[in-house]
Amino acid sequence: MITARQSRAARALLGWNQETLADKAQVSLTALRRLESENGLRVYESTRDQVRRALEGNGIVFMTTDKGEGVMVMRNATTNVR
Repeated sequence: MITARQSRAARALLGWNQETLADKAQVSLTALRRLESENGLRVYESTRDQVRRALEGNGIVFMTTDKGEGVMVMRNATTNVR
């Protein structure tokens, strides 16, 4: 499951704003803002999945370990970054 922090960090790595990610993930801007909120707002799992897929499709890799979670961008995947 993608977290609010992971989504914000992934956007930062790609140089995207919320509008760009919402467009690429084909979700509403409101839904993305809810996902990225730290207020524990309810978000549909389908929204999380669409956002995750859009980010992964542009080179983002999500990592989760017993010590925490994170993101990274694959070097050769930046050709799709806009």
